[in-house]
Amino acid sequence: MASVPTALGAPAERREGLEKVTGTARYAAEQPRPGRLHARPVPAAIARGRVTGVDTAAALAVPGVRAVLTHDNAPRLAEPDDPTLSVLQNPQVPHRGWFVALVVADTPEAARVGAAAVRIAYDAQDHDVTLTDTHPDAYVPEEVGGEYPARAEHGEPEEAFGSSAVRVDVAYRVPPLHNHPMEPHASTAHWDGERLTVHTSSQGSTVVRATLAELFGLPEERITVVAEHVGGGFGSKGTPRPDVVLAVMATRHTGRPVTVALPRRMLPAVVGHRAPTLHRVRLGAQSDGRLTSVLHEVTTHTSRIKEFVEQAAMPARVMYAAPHSRTLHRVVPLDVPSPSWMRAPGEAPGMYALESAMDELAGELGLDPVEVRVVNEPDREPDSGKPFSSRHLVECLREGARRFGWSARDPRPGSRREGPLLVGSGVAAATYPVQVSPSTAEARALPDGGFLVRVNATDIGTGARTVLAQVAADALGVPLDRVRIEVGSSDLPAAPLAGGSSGTASWGWSVHEACTRLTERLAAHTGPLPGDGIPARADTAGTADADSPWARHAFGAHFAEVAVDTVTGEVRVRRLLGVYAAGHILNARTARSQFVGGMTMGLGMALTEGSTMDAAFGDFTEADLAAYHVPAHADVPEIEAHWIDEHDPHLNPMGSKGIGEIGIVGTPAAIGNAVHHATGARLRELPLTPDRVLTALRDGRRHGL
Repeated sequence: MASVPTALGAPAERREGLEKVTGTARYAAEQPRPGRLHARPVPAAIARGRVTGVDTAAALAVPGVRAVLTHDNAPRLAEPDDPTLSVLQNPQVPHRGWFVALVVADTPEAARVGAAAVRIAYDAQDHDVTLTDTHPDAYVPEEVGGEYPARAEHGEPEEAFGSSAVRVDVAYRVPPLHNHPMEPHASTAHWDGERLTVHTSSQGSTVVRATLAELFGLPEERITVVAEHVGGGFGSKGTPRPDVVLAVMATRHTGRPVTVALPRRMLPAVVGHRAPTLHRVRLGAQSDGRLTSVLHEVTTHTSRIKEFVEQAAMPARVMYAAPHSRTLHRVVPLDVPSPSWMRAPGEAPGMYALESAMDELAGELGLDPVEVRVVNEPDREPDSGKPFSSRHLVECLREGARRFGWSARDPRPGSRREGPLLVGSGVAAATYPVQVSPSTAEARALPDGGFLVRVNATDIGTGARTVLAQVAADALGVPLDRVRIEVGSSDLPAAPLAGGSSGTASWGWSVHEACTRLTERLAAHTGPLPGDGIPARADTAGTADADSPWARHAFGAHFAEVAVDTVTGEVRVRRLLGVYAAGHILNARTARSQFVGGMTMGLGMALTEGSTMDAAFGDFTEADLAAYHVPAHADVPEIEAHWIDEHDPHLNPMGSKGIGEIGIVGTPAAIGNAVHHATGARLRELPLTPDRVLTALRDGRRHGL
């Protein structure tokens, strides 16, 4: 085929953009099937105990209510691998908000009124929802993140720390955080004869199909799960959630299509959350800034029905050279909703603590925070000893410092004042692992000269359709407009979920391989193409998931400038800058969107986002966007993302690393460090709300800061 300009790296516009801005893109709850019903769950009103009685009479008397499902009459499920999906199967209540009934009605309004009319009697039991680092039930789990040991130790970290010339021993606290995607969790299920079709808001429909087949005793080939358009997930849609199970239950019970759309206030209790983390970080260093010992210990919570451990000490195993180190995770089972994945799980809270401590160390040393990071650059991954496939963190720090104007910064805290405002700047590093999973894909050359690529990728707003079409066009050597892409259905070639910043790498690898094979078939073909075209398939099992001798990570550097109002305590971020080294960037437009989106989410984590577990009621008090505050455009006037284009031959055929999560990782620490530089006060608990800032300023004045 004739050579054409490469499609990879070009700022191609999103293929589904017009559909979304014109409202023609259909989401999971927007499936107007004839005779469709709507269902609303009833959440438990106790923190622990059991249901002793359900009175459905008033609910069934509501006009339009068709059925009320409870543990007494709901369809039976097989025992799931994920206990959070075992809904309406028994009277037990493991935490407040657990679903204890489902009201099915003609309209969403009738379902809501009916759900409010259901009367539940409980036998409430004593509960414990309070996390402390001295909790007697804390234990060290076998692993975190499904594959990593909870504890790792090298050398003699305690002894090395005790004999270090300069020491920092600090504690940080990150509260519970909630995903809150723009589109809340929703599913629509219906039967066509013996075939079940489910439209669901999910980050991966292949796994949803497998889970439904297991739960309802159906062959997978009789189930189609569609996730064509998904309005964000941030990890909370990475695995099936109760909405999809309830929708299938209700359609089986009623014989009619049913939509379950979870109200936003229910999300914190049933779709996962980032668990709170209590950090103790100890850094020992020589007087020249070189680390001698790194100790990062984390305590977090999990529910009593499913163990999930936020892997927040993992970044300390990657970042800096130190001959002695220990990282440790401890977890406390409590009567709380099950935590789960949230954007940059582990790295986001872990790097906040580590990078804040590195800033504190720089202060104790009297050295520039950028230079302290540079001097501790490792030549191999500290934990595994593997060589890095590529690592350009120092280049990110240097380029970021140049763009930000770091050299003009007066290092003295509190040195820059504008009336009642104190202005400061801060820096933090970022990292995120390169992850990839096996995937299948099909590419087909069509008689009209076009190409069709089919893969069950999920576009959760990242531009996956567009980037995969670019991968295909590049491998085929054809213009981008000749490639058509199909994603978002379990009837397509199986693919892993969109999560862990691994989607493009996983799906793209199989797309690239299928297209490469197709070009070989076409080169050997003579004459016109058959009516259905010529296909080629690829399956990357055994290659994409093969062990690598390389430590593969993306890196970045974040810089922030803040203004702190000494009268109100309000922190305003004036500038945010991120510089990243994340392999070959496949689409400049969508990549910048991902970096900026992550940085904005990191700003929220630093300043506005936080949830409180009410000890008396066992409930998250900030359960909706009126109380749980996410940042808006006005919260940061200037935000920039840049990157260093890496050539890394040890990743995948595209040479790409994941970019969906690294933007959040270093931002909170950069902002917190900037607040310290502005005020001289060190706040060690997020978010940095006005009340906490004012308290720190008052304490600082009392101590002469």
